[in-house]
Amino acid sequence: MKIAIGSDHAGYRYKEEILAYLRTQGFEVTNYGTDSPESVSYVPFIRQVAEAVAAGEVDRGIVLGGSGNGEAITANRTAGIRCGLAWNEESARLTRQHNDANVLSLGERMMDLETALKLVAIFLETPFEGGRHLERIRQIDA
Repeated sequence: MKIAIGSDHAGYRYKEEILAYLRTQGFEVTNYGTDSPESVSYVPFIRQVAEAVAAGEVDRGIVLGGSGNGEAITANRTAGIRCGLAWNEESARLTRQHNDANVLSLGERMMDLETALKLVAIFLETPFEGGRHLERIRQIDA
């Protein structure tokens, strides 16, 4: 599976940890930045992740910031993206099972690193249930 990842300065530390984790798990990862904890706007980094997912260059995306809210909003402005903001295991699982999310948004200020890594694993391992959820996804994407 190919993964795109991006963050602003507020998500930089966790992005680097998640990037290392993904590589040890055998994922092919493209890092869209930022590449330091210097203050930057998240928009260009998140947009690149979303566009890579939407274009089919990668299978899934992960975006990070302080809260993850702005990052999720930015990603969801790209056609074909269903970005879910997760804060616990259940929210990460449901964003895949029910919403077929193709991008995960996390807030570094909202959780510890162990939780963030667990949410990434859940996001990548959980399949979409389809069934009754499929029609809703079609409506969202229309």
